[in-house]
Amino acid sequence: MSKRSVQDFMARVQKPSRYMGTEINTIKKDFDAAELNLALAFPDLYEIGTSHFGVQILYHLLNRHPKIFAERVFAPAEDMENLLRRENLPLFSLESQRSLNEFNIIGFSLLYELNYTNVLNMLDLAQIPLQWAHRDEEHPLVIAGGPCVCNPEPMADFFDAMVFGDGEQVILQMAEAWMAWKADGGKDKIALLRQWSGLNGVYIPRFFRARLDSHGFQRLTPADDVAGTITRNIVADLDHAFFPENPVIPFGKPVHDRLRVEISRGCSRGCRFCQAGMLYRPVRERSPRTILDIVRKSLANTGYDDLSLLSLSTGDYTCLGRLMENLMKICHGDRVAVSLPSVRAGSLTPGLMELIRSVRKTGFTIAPEAGSQRLRDVINKNITEDDVVGTVTDAFEQGWRIIKLYFMIGLPTETEADLDAIVSMVRRLRQIKGPRRAKGQINVSISTFVPKPHTPFQWAPQISLDECLRKIDYLKTQLRMPGVYMKWQHPEMSLLEGALSRGDRRLGRVIAQALKNGCTFDGWTDRFNYRQWVKAFEACGVESDFFITRQRQLDEPLPWEHMDAGVSRDFLKTQWRDAQTGDRVPDCRYGECHGCGVCDFDALQPRVFRECPETESHATDDTAENGVWLALSYSKMGPARFFGHLELSNIFARAVRRANIGVRYSGGFHPMPRLSFDDPLPLGVASEEEQMRLQVDQRSGCTQVVNCINAYLPKGVRITGCRLKSEAKKAGPVEIQRFRIDLRDEKIDPELVLQFMESGHWPYHRSRHKGPEQTMDLRAAIKRVAIHDNNRLAMEIDAGKRPMVRPADFLMGVLKLTPEVLQNIVVTKLAVTKEDKNTDSYVSLE
Repeated sequence: MSKRSVQDFMARVQKPSRYMGTEINTIKKDFDAAELNLALAFPDLYEIGTSHFGVQILYHLLNRHPKIFAERVFAPAEDMENLLRRENLPLFSLESQRSLNEFNIIGFSLLYELNYTNVLNMLDLAQIPLQWAHRDEEHPLVIAGGPCVCNPEPMADFFDAMVFGDGEQVILQMAEAWMAWKADGGKDKIALLRQWSGLNGVYIPRFFRARLDSHGFQRLTPADDVAGTITRNIVADLDHAFFPENPVIPFGKPVHDRLRVEISRGCSRGCRFCQAGMLYRPVRERSPRTILDIVRKSLANTGYDDLSLLSLSTGDYTCLGRLMENLMKICHGDRVAVSLPSVRAGSLTPGLMELIRSVRKTGFTIAPEAGSQRLRDVINKNITEDDVVGTVTDAFEQGWRIIKLYFMIGLPTETEADLDAIVSMVRRLRQIKGPRRAKGQINVSISTFVPKPHTPFQWAPQISLDECLRKIDYLKTQLRMPGVYMKWQHPEMSLLEGALSRGDRRLGRVIAQALKNGCTFDGWTDRFNYRQWVKAFEACGVESDFFITRQRQLDEPLPWEHMDAGVSRDFLKTQWRDAQTGDRVPDCRYGECHGCGVCDFDALQPRVFRECPETESHATDDTAENGVWLALSYSKMGPARFFGHLELSNIFARAVRRANIGVRYSGGFHPMPRLSFDDPLPLGVASEEEQMRLQVDQRSGCTQVVNCINAYLPKGVRITGCRLKSEAKKAGPVEIQRFRIDLRDEKIDPELVLQFMESGHWPYHRSRHKGPEQTMDLRAAIKRVAIHDNNRLAMEIDAGKRPMVRPADFLMGVLKLTPEVLQNIVVTKLAVTKEDKNTDSYVSLE
């Protein structure tokens, strides 16, 4: 796509920053000079995809290779999709804005079954045939990775290759094989796929023929020269595995707006419902020394004020206490909060809580999963109710006021007594009091259990829709009490997830039909359309209950049995039988090996670290000295005009933190750099000069501040001036604002402009998305309008009038242009003159 068309698109969608690709730490290369152009595709919105750290790892890992250019693409929101279809333009990447069908390889992340229709929709938007059988040598190769590949069959018709397990090593091997194949002529795609099939963990669906036997079970027959079993890829030593220390900093508000550091991979707890706990075995920790080094460099490279330690069970990290103590030495001085997701009840001690709250209290979540001890024994969740009560008590005493609890319904062997136990536990927790005898708030989240492949519960039936609704209604009634708030996942979504996770290749037809029925973003409650999915199953003649509510036999063939996750089928069967009797197994990290089959205790075994080195405190000067206030001027031109005010605030806050210029912080619950802005311009309006204020210590001068901050701002944003302010008072608005309005393809009617300028009063009613209509006198606020070259206006507006008049008000209220036409018009606020600033200490940096 051309730069002009991309800019036009940005002006016509609600959140243009989703598609700009100019974030800090992005990598730009010459698309045409690269030997391999690979698009990393995430089948959900930008806010979701940029929060997935697996994409960050692959993005930076691939781009380290001098011959590879890896770019990103996310599922477009509905407004962008409609625009692409209306203009008949293909979906494009972020970094180079190239059409997706120009890439050599497109790699999708399959993290969630309810994103499957988004995968197909993105291919359709890219004008690429959905099925591999319909793509020729001119089309990109379409590959996939992620946890859903553990059962690749529902999506097998759509991918040329699928990667099972950790992707860091094999993706580079696949890339090298592709470049060698291309250098040799690159004509025979099947030859390349045969090379790929020889790599560990790579599944080529077209090399496996699927048929149904007399019982309706899928049987796969591999080609003669292809291995019949695909073995999961495992990075044996996480401590030496690649980790990006300069992750891309997303615009907007991503789901996880923080620095995320993976401290370990795998879990040894052995919860029988947990697919991730089985798929990512064994436990592999990063050493504390490596983690501390990553944190130091990543905070400096991002400017984040929140750090999250990633793991399936962060509280199980072997020397977590000592690690946290050393992390706080790094983080406390810069007001960086540390959060611990996935912490088990009983593992979060008062000492750890005190460390966490020393900067600010982050979220607090506990997942008992089941209400009764009997059912927790069935699922091998080795915690007791006393563990939960003790952890919540400590949290309330440490000042937390809100606790989140996660439970599942529909677990194997569940009875009505188990539901009552959920209610009983919540009531007991509700009685816990913190300081000054105040009770906290309990947020309860209920989800429906979905049996997943490669777990001991893969043979279990999923409860029906009616039973699920009945149980949710019961809990809603019983948990209706002060201070308790309950939410739940729609059970229809869980049923569909169950079908897609344990289905076979018949589901491919259903997914394609669901897309035709208009199903996309099925994981979003407001977009999920269960009725259309039911119609898709019916149209394809596929019985969904065959995959969902049916009790499976231990000896029946499973659609995913050609995928070897490392955990043996015999071990899963033993665990399934132990679940029926409530027999538990302890954590193998600290006890004896349970013989699951993953470790060979030579190249692959659990890796933990029991010692943590001391690190020096990173203290900042936090004396009572208030510092000085600087008044800064900045421009937002080109693509930066599409930043919203909150996005721009975050951009500057992180740039200030990275610049290390001695910024002063606010007090309170969430310390932030002392930074404030004048009234924001509307989205899409450029400006040669805007005003902001920043408080720094007295050692920081204007030139140092400006040069340091400019080094960390994205394209289009630049500080242009600085002056010293004697006090923290916000400057008043500039009396007259000047604008240049480029109407581009629109012609200006000079009679309308003349009529306006000769009038004494021009009422206009501005409609708003929220709130009542605003009435204003345009003529009283607009002091001057001049026409240049028939399609450009110069305008001066009195900024002191309220409500404030914008150029768009004139364009619609006087020239009668429609909002659709306004999307193609470029409005630029011009820099004010030196005299307008009313200061003697202004320093121009242009």
